[in-house]
Amino acid sequence: MSRIANDKNTDYSRRQFLIGSTTAGLMMAFAPSVALAGNTPASERLGNKQFNPTIWFEIDQTGAILVNVTRAEMGQHVGTALARIVADELGADWNRVSFKHVDTDPKWGYMVTGGSWSVFQSYVPMSQAGAAGREALIEAAATLLGVAAKDCRTENSQVICGSKRMDFAEIVKRGKIDKTYSDEELAAFSPKPAAKRTLIAKPSKALDIPAKSTGAARYGIDAELDGMIYARPLIPPTRYGSSVLNVDDSAAKQVKGYIGYKVLEDPAEILQGWVSVLADTYHGAIKAADAVKITYKAGETADVSEQDLIAEGERLVADKSSGGLFVEHGNIDIAAKQAKKSIEGLYRTSSVLHFALEPVNATVEFKDGICHVYTGNQWQSLFLPVVAKSVGLSEDKVIIHQHYLGGGFGRRLAGDYMLPAALTAKATGKPVKLVFTREDDSRFDCIRSPSVQHFAAYWDADNALQGIEHAAAAGWPTLTMAPGFMPDSVDKKTKVDTFSISGADHWYSLNNHRVRAINNTLAQKTFVPGWLRAVGPGWIGWGVESFMDEVAHAQGEDPASFRLKLLDAKGKNAGKAPEAVGGAKRLAHVLQEAKTRANWGRKLPNNEGLGLAVAAGQERGMPTWSACIAHVKVDPSSGKVSVIKLTSVMDCGIVVHPDGALAQTEGAMLWGLSMALHEGTAIKEGQVADRNLNTYTPLRMSDVPELDISFVQNTEFPTGLGEPGVIAVAPAIGNAIFNAVGARLRNLPIKPADVKAAMKA
Repeated sequence: MSRIANDKNTDYSRRQFLIGSTTAGLMMAFAPSVALAGNTPASERLGNKQFNPTIWFEIDQTGAILVNVTRAEMGQHVGTALARIVADELGADWNRVSFKHVDTDPKWGYMVTGGSWSVFQSYVPMSQAGAAGREALIEAAATLLGVAAKDCRTENSQVICGSKRMDFAEIVKRGKIDKTYSDEELAAFSPKPAAKRTLIAKPSKALDIPAKSTGAARYGIDAELDGMIYARPLIPPTRYGSSVLNVDDSAAKQVKGYIGYKVLEDPAEILQGWVSVLADTYHGAIKAADAVKITYKAGETADVSEQDLIAEGERLVADKSSGGLFVEHGNIDIAAKQAKKSIEGLYRTSSVLHFALEPVNATVEFKDGICHVYTGNQWQSLFLPVVAKSVGLSEDKVIIHQHYLGGGFGRRLAGDYMLPAALTAKATGKPVKLVFTREDDSRFDCIRSPSVQHFAAYWDADNALQGIEHAAAAGWPTLTMAPGFMPDSVDKKTKVDTFSISGADHWYSLNNHRVRAINNTLAQKTFVPGWLRAVGPGWIGWGVESFMDEVAHAQGEDPASFRLKLLDAKGKNAGKAPEAVGGAKRLAHVLQEAKTRANWGRKLPNNEGLGLAVAAGQERGMPTWSACIAHVKVDPSSGKVSVIKLTSVMDCGIVVHPDGALAQTEGAMLWGLSMALHEGTAIKEGQVADRNLNTYTPLRMSDVPELDISFVQNTEFPTGLGEPGVIAVAPAIGNAIFNAVGARLRNLPIKPADVKAAMKA
């Protein structure tokens, strides 16, 4: 099975921040330790490009401020959020700020957009860069005005010194700025206090909305190159192990514009058994590919079904020797042995597709010895080396030109769709635009693996909860695509994909708690498991929060009160600075707020119920505290579940871009609802069974409930918002169904037939 090597992040432990006047204006750049150059002036190093910046911005002689963004844009308006961090610290006029998404030139450093990390990881360095730029501008203006720098401040792209003021544009034109800040000096800059902010946490529209509205925004699918031809890939019967025995293109030769086909040989072994069909139009490539007949030797997983994968997961969670420990607190074995009462629960989720609006695509051209790839991708630094290996070039000979993504959701963290385009362009010697049809896209998707979780809870003779044991099995995305990111398990028995088990290390205080993380090897070799919005917590939370409700009911307690008692912020759950100040107390707070907003405990009509769940995702080391309360109605005759309202309270620290935060949370919650009640597929004969919207049925507009979303207003360190809103929705709905009609659902998606069956149980 092919595995993708892990690129290590650049070492930023020693860096400088360079601010210097150049012929183009004022440039500001972080330079890692590899770029340290003795006493060479910053302006000279910047002018001669003797640097290796990771984050930089520029002010030209008109005062226009350009922020260069390494993060991918897929609807979350990340460029606006990052630009506002810089602009606020600078004291800039927001109307003079713009941003640009950059390509994979090594000077930009490591490039990845996922895990809700963008603001979390960028807040401090962007703030420091803005603050250093502000200081440099103030010092230059003070010199020009003949005043003391300590008497100056910035506002609306002006340096104001008493009654005197100077625009940034004039400073850039007249001033000679040449400053170098050490890492220690940068660290001395702390973000502005909330009272002095003018942009962060203030309402605004995203800067890229006009371009997206007018069609000027360029997505990967919009890429056009002179002289290019079109290609459509033919997907083999299995992801691994398939090989082409024969190609019959006799019928394809009757298609207008048909050029031919290429059997692709991939040295990286990501593509196995692939054929690329060529034409002078994309319509011709689709028609010709439909006419081509291929005889394959299929791989070993050609007969694998969804039930096979679930059965293997059930076997694995039942085998206490399988997997590796992710959490080991107390002694669950003693708690189990001494228990006077126990309950168990088995929770499952089905395979889920990404189904982004824009099918995956790439346009590739070889020019002057360089492989140019035009596409939208979330993890350029991971897949650039893979493209290089596939086409037989060194990494410095491959450039990925970043475009907007028409939906990412984790699918474009993998860049495997670049490979057939690159290999076809190399084989033909021409620029190639390769676009997957919707069906091709679905078959080639890196799906969210089906999963199985087993839980057991134990009580002592006084009916006091003593502990919970948890085992979770699924295919692991990181194992295939970036194994170097996997740490050792707690027991050092194996490596663990933390992206597939995060959320099991929750913030409830338990005397004894054990979690085993288990790789489903059958899933691993049947398809490429993928990171899908909310990643592991999206399905881990389904099991954890549903079972916590089961435990609360077994203990005879209100589910909210039960949780609040366990969210005591003691010991390891106290939290730590800067990202988790307050710990479980903040999770308890959002739960209390949600209870109030939803009027928890009120009497409802028959067959209606409220259910709740909490989450602290994306990861324990970057918690966004959230609580969700679902109000549902169940039709007992059909088992159909209607969600009337979802109430959510989120605490992500500083809400940098409120408009973007609300939009992301709305989208995340609706995705959570979609996967809870509507969305899912199955593996059949080694492939996904549902390949288009005639059978794959995500949430429709008619099923969208009322959303009540609020954010806790505080000044704590900002965490992520792209994915956390997904996590608590499904268990809140499942718990609401139980409170409405007494049916405990343990499988996602929740189907009407399952509800009816559970009502009779």
